[in-house]
Amino acid sequence: MNKLLQQLLTLVMLSGVAVTTAAHTYFVGLSELSLNSSTEKLEVIHQLTTHDLENAIAENRKIHFSPEHPAYEKYIQAYVNKHFQLQYSGKDITLNWIGIELSRGKIMIYQEAPFKKVLNGLVVKNALLVNTYSRQVNTVNYKSTEIKGSLTFTEAQEITIITQN
Repeated sequence: MNKLLQQLLTLVMLSGVAVTTAAHTYFVGLSELSLNSSTEKLEVIHQLTTHDLENAIAENRKIHFSPEHPAYEKYIQAYVNKHFQLQYSGKDITLNWIGIELSRGKIMIYQEAPFKKVLNGLVVKNALLVNTYSRQVNTVNYKSTEIKGSLTFTEAQEITIITQN
């Protein structure tokens, strides 16, 4: 009986570990902002956890949301356009939608905009997922031939300006 109880207890403990590791406790997003001098375009790539983004959209729209949804990419585009924005010299920069890729639980989102300026002074708003997940941390890495660096965004810090150090 003692051995059976030990095996049962071990099984219960291992099940708890499996459940704990399956549900993530961190929420991160990564965006890359690159100024392509040859095309004079600002290229933006976002990488997010797919189910976190789907949950945020489902909660916001009060729907079941998955890749099978007929407006899947359209709703993602609307969400990203609302929660990630750029401004330069007080003017909004309209990011053109390129598309998305799904791979291994991650979603890659591609955008670009004509941009002949320098990154210094660019205002970045990144509120992706912070209203759904209060512990969401978004990092924006930026680079051009003149400047490179990283910015961190949270629920408390959604907007910042790229400055040359």
